[in-house]
Amino acid sequence: MLTPKRAALFLAAAATCWNLATAAQEESSRPWRPAVPQGLDAYMPVPEENELTPEKVVLGRRLFFDPILSRDASLACATCHDPRLAFTDGRDVARGIGGRHGKRNVPALLNRVYGKSHFFDGRAATLEQQALEPIANPNEFDTSVDEVLARLAGNFDYIALFRAAFARNPCAEDLGRALASYVRTILSGGSAFDRYAMGDAAALNEQQHQGLGLFRGKANCIACHTGPLFSDEQFHNTGVAWRNGKFTDAGRAGVSGAAKDRGAFKTPTLREIARTAPYMHDGSVRTLEEAIEFYNRGGNPNPHLDAELRPLNLSAEEKNALAAFLRALNGRVTEGLESIGQR
Repeated sequence: MLTPKRAALFLAAAATCWNLATAAQEESSRPWRPAVPQGLDAYMPVPEENELTPEKVVLGRRLFFDPILSRDASLACATCHDPRLAFTDGRDVARGIGGRHGKRNVPALLNRVYGKSHFFDGRAATLEQQALEPIANPNEFDTSVDEVLARLAGNFDYIALFRAAFARNPCAEDLGRALASYVRTILSGGSAFDRYAMGDAAALNEQQHQGLGLFRGKANCIACHTGPLFSDEQFHNTGVAWRNGKFTDAGRAGVSGAAKDRGAFKTPTLREIARTAPYMHDGSVRTLEEAIEFYNRGGNPNPHLDAELRPLNLSAEEKNALAAFLRALNGRVTEGLESIGQR
């Protein structure tokens, strides 16, 4: 609850949340880009209204690792998106304030600068929108943007950081922009597969090379896990949510309202896949081997099963080769100013 003093601080900060096109701000807002790792698209679709700058990235990173965003200051974004686990948390579903269970598995925040939408159901069209949602979610940070802004307005360090990044005091729009700017620098590339794709024939061993052939052919993984992201950024029903003759999660249909989208979820990236278990939107698949077996049997039949799913009849040797290739998608994850280079 806001005290009169904190409310006054918030109102004072909010009152200054407009564009101040000063020469100093123009100087600090020169657009920069992360140094793109091998295997990723050199073009980064950063919105013009929130160009990347080192100042925004520094502020966003500070916020990402600061529990000031949660109601009882017990959780930060990095609690669930742990850099040591390729920005996941190793749990089946997210844990929020007081250990409350979320509804879905924590997605890996990797290469999201290229994302077309965000969350497993795609309900956020931009990273700026996605970044603010956990704050008010009762199963995550369980507070409000207004409360967070009041805290930031009373913190001289944050006031200085916001002014350096945006030439104004903290406001909701810039809170989302700063967090999104940092997330856009979290990149994964330079895997053994990327080296192979760039001409290093020795980067994949014989088993991994066999797995690549299966990935592109018999196993048909490439139907959905395609391109530099190893994701088509589309929504597919694999039957994971189909239990006892009904869907336990509406998936994309909860956003689109379309019956055809029931039980459909966004294709996750396969980059760093060996570090981001458990798998699927509900974390119900514990290992890569279990995931391969799930697809080998053709998923779980249901009224809206994706047309690309069918029994694969992979042999034990082929399953092992496919798992070996998937492990070759681990590369190097960079974030923050570590990955920033001048354009």
